[in-house]
Amino acid sequence: MLQRFKDSPYGDSMSAEDKEKIMHIALPLGKDNVLMATDAMESMGQKLVIGTNVSISIGVDSENEADNIFARLSEGGQITMPLEKTFWGAYFGMFTDKFGIQWMINYDYK
Repeated sequence: MLQRFKDSPYGDSMSAEDKEKIMHIALPLGKDNVLMATDAMESMGQKLVIGTNVSISIGVDSENEADNIFARLSEGGQITMPLEKTFWGAYFGMFTDKFGIQWMINYDYK
């Protein structure tokens, strides 16, 4: 799957350069693994810094499980995006834990 920022509900308000950046790309690896990526958006204050340019993503089986894992792992850290229903059909949130590790928690609606 490949999705550019221009394909999001906010795409119309972005610069021509930002519209073409990758919002989400996924490469299935084997049966249960997926390598995912996104471009850093300097216009949103993001910087590509080697060492902090990786996030661990956990796919869960329910919103309740997402809430539980998110609350436990984000305690003492910095929430980047609270868990919420998204326009791409998922319950999703992001944070950096108290050790500086970036996380994404995702529940895909059936």
